[in-house]
Amino acid sequence: MSTLRIGHGYDVHRLVPERKLILGGVEIPFSLGLLGHSDADVLLHAVADALLGALALGDIGKHFPDNDPQYAGADSMVLLRHVVELIQKEGYQVGNLDATILCQKPKLANYILQMRENIAACCGVVVSAVSVKATTEEKLGFTGAGQGIAVHAVALLEQFH
Repeated sequence: MSTLRIGHGYDVHRLVPERKLILGGVEIPFSLGLLGHSDADVLLHAVADALLGALALGDIGKHFPDNDPQYAGADSMVLLRHVVELIQKEGYQVGNLDATILCQKPKLANYILQMRENIAACCGVVVSAVSVKATTEEKLGFTGAGQGIAVHAVALLEQFH
């Protein structure tokens, strides 16, 4: 018998010049990158928020405030590992994750598998338990206009008795 908890995460970052574009721990060649206090990995931020949300532990802003200098330029994979440790301390483990990246450009298909592998390794699950998808918004809204990238993520956590 197991107890299941579901969490939803959402994050968005603005695209700007002179920043690296990092999604799911993968550096993607592009003329723009995401603006943020950390490395601005919007995918990992949404996944972390989904994990935290499943256990009502707040969000990444609570755990890693953007006004704290120790997180300036932080590697979001390190932040996600910390979140995974928090949920494990609560007696839960990741069951599966599903994330959708809303991004007009660049095309992400060639990087999806590496993103999934990175997230799976960080969360201690098999790759088949992590889904990452990317879609455009048909040039509508801020993501469609290429002004930013947004991500929705859903996490299922399991606690075994």
